[in-house]
Amino acid sequence: MTKSRTPASGGIFLFLGPVLGAIYGAYRGEPILWMLVGFGIGAFFSLAVWAIDRRKG
Repeated sequence: MTKSRTPASGGIFLFLGPVLGAIYGAYRGEPILWMLVGFGIGAFFSLAVWAIDRRKG
């Protein structure tokens, strides 16, 4: 029987990026803008985790 590999998950970045961005943006007076920036950063890190995990497989 072959052992299946459990893939790494980077989805937490898609959650934390917008949340932290909105919190930071609330202090700066532009929560929507910073939420979108946080989403972009979170998507980047999520894709980086996916690419690294795919390379290992």
